[in-house]
Amino acid sequence: MTAMELAYHWDFSFLNEYGSYYWTGIRMTLEVSLLAVLSGLVLGTLVSFLRLSGLWPLRLIGSVYVEIIRGTPLIVQLFLFNYGLPIFLGFDIGIFTAAYLALTINSAAYIAEIMRAGIQAVDKGQMEAARSLGMSRSLAMRQIILPQAFKNVLPALGNEFVVVVKESSVLSVIGFAELTYQANSIRGATFISLEPMLVSALIYFVLIFTMSKLLGIGERRLKASD
Repeated sequence: MTAMELAYHWDFSFLNEYGSYYWTGIRMTLEVSLLAVLSGLVLGTLVSFLRLSGLWPLRLIGSVYVEIIRGTPLIVQLFLFNYGLPIFLGFDIGIFTAAYLALTINSAAYIAEIMRAGIQAVDKGQMEAARSLGMSRSLAMRQIILPQAFKNVLPALGNEFVVVVKESSVLSVIGFAELTYQANSIRGATFISLEPMLVSALIYFVLIFTMSKLLGIGERRLKASD
């Protein structure tokens, strides 16, 4: 057998028929990732308050949540939501809901630490000044501390979104129709093993590279506005 006969014949002809699969995968990937990060921001901020609470039981609850979620693999959490939660609820929650909940709960643990660091980075004197003006602690937190903390951590939150987009590929194991799942569907339909995954990898790279550049531009503008 000659070297020419052993040479691999690249075949991207499947794009003509299955190109729309990738567009669906991109849409589903970005949709669930954005929803998860936005929901994770709300939950993570609440958890960060628990972590910063003056009451040790609340600090313990926040710490246990963060340590358990960050200390277990996302794929395990995904299986628990997709297969375990319906057992306790007594009804099927659907693949999208399971994927969304798993990503949200996972992302919130990391966002909680991001927000906690952002809040702690704000000068403590600002809280003291707000209290001296008669503002309650909760009002000062909402109107004085959180806006500054959010601005401080905005680049880190953007990076968390990038991480979630990449981690969303795990959702394919439960049949969620994101980008990796679509590539595997094309492989199964065409019996072409390599090229569909290469296209998927290229799309991931373009998405992540573009988002990283946009985040860099946004971060520089934030620094320039300080």
